[in-house]
Amino acid sequence: MTDSELVITRIFDAPRPMVYRAFVDPDQLAQWFGPAGWHVPRESVDIDPRPGGVQRFTMVNDDDPALTSTVAATFTEVVENELLAGEQPTSMVPGYDRMYLRIEFSDTGDGRTRIVLRQGPYTPDWESSARDGWGTSFDKLELILG
Repeated sequence: MTDSELVITRIFDAPRPMVYRAFVDPDQLAQWFGPAGWHVPRESVDIDPRPGGVQRFTMVNDDDPALTSTVAATFTEVVENELLAGEQPTSMVPGYDRMYLRIEFSDTGDGRTRIVLRQGPYTPDWESSARDGWGTSFDKLELILG
């Protein structure tokens, strides 16, 4: 079994500060984060976007609220409107106790924003599931950036 890194590039039809803000503002994150069929209650969100700061929230399954998934990450690098990077404990990948996430924000030159997301490590099966989850989350984000 080979560990892999998830890499997603997505372009949003919104300026970079607006897209970045959707990742660090608790009210906005609660509106879009979570794969299809899941939501994030606003009261569960705590974000302190600075190195050493936290990002905590709980995703709740729409059909069975007893099914939850908690994110409890620590920011390792933050450059406003440019970069969010962090890590969190994980038991998803045998042999690894931490998972990393890095999101780079850049202008496309036409008022839109490109993000490049890197996350891992993953097994191939988990990587595919995470890719789908980020994809549907980003579909929701596009709607609120509208």
